[in-house]
Order: sequence, then structure tokens, then C-alpha cells
Amino acid sequence: MHRLLIRSMLRHVAALSVALSAVVAVTAPAAAQGPADYPSKPIRYVVPFAPGGLTDIMARMVGHQLSEEWGKPIVIDNKPGGNANIGADQVAKAPADGYTWLAVTLTHASNVTLFPKLPFNMQKDLVPVARIASSPMTVVVPANSPIHSMKDLVEAARKGKLNAGSSGNGTPPHLTLALFESLTGTKLTHVPYKGGAPSMTDLIGGQIDVVFSNFPESLAYVKGGKLRALAVTTRERHPLLPDVPTVGEVGFPDLLVENWTGLMMPAGTPKPVIDKVGTAVAKMVEIKSVRDRIVAAGFSPAPQASAPFTDYFQGEVARWAKLIDQKGIRAE
Repeated sequence: MHRLLIRSMLRHVAALSVALSAVVAVTAPAAAQGPADYPSKPIRYVVPFAPGGLTDIMARMVGHQLSEEWGKPIVIDNKPGGNANIGADQVAKAPADGYTWLAVTLTHASNVTLFPKLPFNMQKDLVPVARIASSPMTVVVPANSPIHSMKDLVEAARKGKLNAGSSGNGTPPHLTLALFESLTGTKLTHVPYKGGAPSMTDLIGGQIDVVFSNFPESLAYVKGGKLRALAVTTRERHPLLPDVPTVGEVGFPDLLVENWTGLMMPAGTPKPVIDKVGTAVAKMVEIKSVRDRIVAAGFSPAPQASAPFTDYFQGEVARWAKLIDQKGIRAE
């Protein structure tokens, strides 16, 4: 009897060992994906805009810095189209394992209202991870324009027809134009272009009168004397154009617009991974050489971790939804 009992116990122990081995085999890969070992493979960083643009430049800066720090490739994957919705859709439907990132901007906040029937939900299918930087909009006119100030611009808009270019319907330059109209009670003729570059070309050539431009897109032309900057739409002057006043300084304190850039991942990504990436981005922005490159690109460092960036993003969605509805703005 004792021998039979011992044999039975040994069989149970052996079976338990096999079961435990199976559990370890199943859970080991998951443990390897914890924040201590993350990342353990290449990361895909989707930029939903064409190469060479503002968001692309910032994403490559982040990718290069963190790739060197972590020793794992961060591959930039440009997926332009659909007003930045094509790339966002791909990331929203990617595995929530921390290995697919999305570069986001103010455009994505306005898209929530502009595109109510997207195949994904920007607010539910993606989670904000970190805000990286922001840049002002710059109100620019041709160098030979009779408009020398924001007050001149308002007076000209009230007296006659002014043509205002933008990089497309619902883009940050268009939204800034719409906000200006709302605040001043004026009406400008909106001329949408397929991007910021052609709008700058026509502005310099005098085919249009004003553009509420992305700061980096007009910077070189302002410095080169081809355009005149009337104001920047932030509370602080930009160090690259220290002589250009803020909208608050010239009597338009509510014309505050930042075209920010940040990082999102698929909803359901483990919080420790989100926190690790958010912390890494914040630390990266504090490195002097990185900050200098950010400023040189026309941005200002504006790091935010996941929680405050989430609140900020939701606030941007609500703010621009109100204006889009009020002005009847429609996507192209």
C-alpha cells in the first residue's frame, strides 16, 4: 500500500511539473515584453504625412534619439493621405504591444469633428503617450503689402475682399484663419492649397493677400525678406523671430493656436510601456542638443506625459469642434 501511495504521489508531482513548465513557457514571452525589457524588437513609427514635413522631421528626431538610447531600430513609416487618417487607421488597428507608434498633430484633433464616419475612433482606439513639441502659427503677408500690422489686417478685411491661403480645408492654417474671422467679425475669401509650400509661393507672388502659416513653412521667407510677419499665435515670442510680436501684444489675446506634435499608440497598450516611452520622450527633450535642434526646426519643446497629454488632446478636440461647427468647415 505504501509503495502504491508513493508511486501515485510521484505521478502527481511529475504531472504538476509538466503543467508548471507549460505555464512558464506560455508566460515567458509576455514577461519579456515588460517595461524592463522593452523594446526587444524594432518599432514602427507611422507618420501620416509625406517625408520632409514638420511632423516627419520631429518623428525622425525622436526615433533617432531613442533608437540610439535603446539599441533597437525605430523605423519611420510614412503613410500620407486622407488628411492624416490613413496612417492613424493603421495604427488604431495594430497590435497593442507598444511596437507601433503614431505621430499626431492638431490635425488629428480637428479630424474627430471633420470626419465623423471614420473606420476607427481617434479617442477610443488610440491612447495619447506623449506630447513632444509645438510651434506657433505666423500671420504673414507679402513684403510689399500695405498691411503692416494685425490692426491693418482687420481694417483691410472690413473694407474689401482679402484672399487668405491655407494648406487645405480643416488644416491648422485654415482653423487659425477661421478663428481670426470669428474673433474679429470679418470675412476673408479662403483659398485652400494642397500643402503649405504652394500657398507660400502664391503669397510671395501676390496672388493671395495673407496666410496664417505654420511657423516653419514661412520662417525662411520672413528671414529672407520675401514675407512680412505680423504676429505669432503663442504667448511667447519665438527665438528665431524675436522681433515679431505675439498676438497678445498686438491686441488679439484669444488668437492663440499651437500646431503641436505628439505620439500615440493603440488603445490597450500596457501602461508600463506607455509610461516608459512618455518618460523617455520627456527626458530626450531636456537634452540641450536635442532642444537646440527642436528650436532650429521651428518648434518649441513642449513635453507632456500620457495623462496631461490626454487631457490636452480632449481639450483640443472640444475647442476646434465648436469652431468647425460654427463656421461650417467641411473636409475636402
